Amino acid sequence: MKGFIDDANYSVGLLDEGTNLGNVIDNYVYEHTLTGKNAFFVGDLGKIVKKHSQWQNIVAQIKPFYTVKCNSTPAVLEILAALGTGFACSSKTEMALVQELGVSPENIIYISPCKQVSQIKYAAKVGVNIMTCDNEVELKKIARNHPNAKVLLHIATEDNIGGEEGNMKFGTTLKNCRHLLECAKELDVQIIGVKFHVSSACKESQVYVHALSDARCVFDMAGEFGFTMNMLDIGGGFTGTEFQLEEVNHVISPLLDVYFPEGSGIKIISEPGSYYVSSAFTLAVNIIAKKVVENDKFSSGVGKTGSDEPAFMYYMNDGVYGSFASKLSEDLNTIPEVHKKYKEDEPLFTSSLWGPSCDELDQIVESCLLPELNVGDWLIFDNMGADSFHEPSAFNDFQRPAIYYMMSYNDWYEMQDSGITSDTMMKNFFFVPSCIQLSQEDSFSTEA
Repeated sequence: MKGFIDDANYSVGLLDEGTNLGNVIDNYVYEHTLTGKNAFFVGDLGKIVKKHSQWQNIVAQIKPFYTVKCNSTPAVLEILAALGTGFACSSKTEMALVQELGVSPENIIYISPCKQVSQIKYAAKVGVNIMTCDNEVELKKIARNHPNAKVLLHIATEDNIGGEEGNMKFGTTLKNCRHLLECAKELDVQIIGVKFHVSSACKESQVYVHALSDARCVFDMAGEFGFTMNMLDIGGGFTGTEFQLEEVNHVISPLLDVYFPEGSGIKIISEPGSYYVSSAFTLAVNIIAKKVVENDKFSSGVGKTGSDEPAFMYYMNDGVYGSFASKLSEDLNTIPEVHKKYKEDEPLFTSSLWGPSCDELDQIVESCLLPELNVGDWLIFDNMGADSFHEPSAFNDFQRPAIYYMMSYNDWYEMQDSGITSDTMMKNFFFVPSCIQLSQEDSFSTEA
């Protein structure tokens, strides 16, 4: 049941009823404790199937194009291809990955805002025609290197009111759209639609109202220039919760009926990424070093500043130069869980968690309350499926964590009921019965 990121073939453990994710983690903690204590992932592919069912139930009118850079592990891409999603790719490598799975070029969009000429030429060569653009320089590059390109104008949104300054980095203003349409007409570039993106940090539903209104304006503007507009891309920003998806649908559904009604010939798509994969992967890391410090060293957080109790700094065998890379640009959205059992009344101490590099940037958790841990103990981080699988740094011979895939029989039967079998599209899946039979009383020693 071993699998690594670059494996072409991998196995998926089918779990019998009564065996759960916790049992799988226990099993591999035990195995890794005996063989070197390397960090590892467990991926529950059934959760991806459930997310797709949830999407179909709530926003069936919007076709998802999965954002490949979010998690490009082979099993994820293959299962999403089997489920019939499209793919939003940012590079030649990503386009090649999904085309190797038999995904047609019509189900791929090239979304990089800053495209290399060589990669535009590659997209033209393999028939990936739909791409996004937000400025004149990019438009000219596309005109010179991709004669069959079909372009979505990427317009900016106002979601910086959600606490992020940032979405104005990409996306053109409504005012500038007319100029870009004029340029496209002169360059003989086909404009077929509009894209916008609202970040997951944005809490204001009015941003969607303004974005859809602006998109309708661009559609009307493009009509004046003779362009046939047939696609609207509402971007990503879906957190993965059913509540948020229903909330977004509650806002946009009546607006889509008004601005882009069914029967108008306009295809509505989106770019969910972490929505599909975040909750599907759990990361287990090992404590490789610890340091006792004075509690007043913690200037913020949950600790008792100035307390006589000690505080602890724990160093783990994975950090921001590996699976926690996204921590450099955003807050961690998961709380560490101690794997070993401890008493309910066991004292908790102010603790901080660090990666192995000893770099001041390599802080994973600034302050939290944990029982005292020892070198060799394990911590479990859930919701680690998004932005955790990039090539690691060469620092200190850092090893990529192994990935172990699993799925319950119930989820597998659900996939079969929908017409998906390993004999059709999922050619790289090799299903093996799970041999994990752990009782609640089973426990493993993880001491160094």
